[in-house]
Amino acid sequence: MNATARTLSIAAVAALASWGAQANDLYGTNFEAGVQSTRSRAEVRTEAAQAVTQFKNFVAVDANAAPSTLDRASVHEQAVQAARLRQIAIGNRG
Repeated sequence: MNATARTLSIAAVAALASWGAQANDLYGTNFEAGVQSTRSRAEVRTEAAQAVTQFKNFVAVDANAAPSTLDRASVHEQAVQAARLRQIAIGNRG
């Protein structure tokens, strides 16, 4: 009886999986195939080119920030020393 129940449950799962695989238009997944564009490729490219020229990179710049006087090697050495002294976090500490 145990083997029969197992076989029937496997058959039911396989049937449901195959039925789901055949549902190709489930929840409108094939929506894009039915859409017809009303604009030409040239119009879209022209609009994209205009948008690129108007793009602004909004980066916060501090007007009062002074340039650093430290060089890369000294900052790296300070970071290594702080890591060795366990003054900064290293890795995942759970």
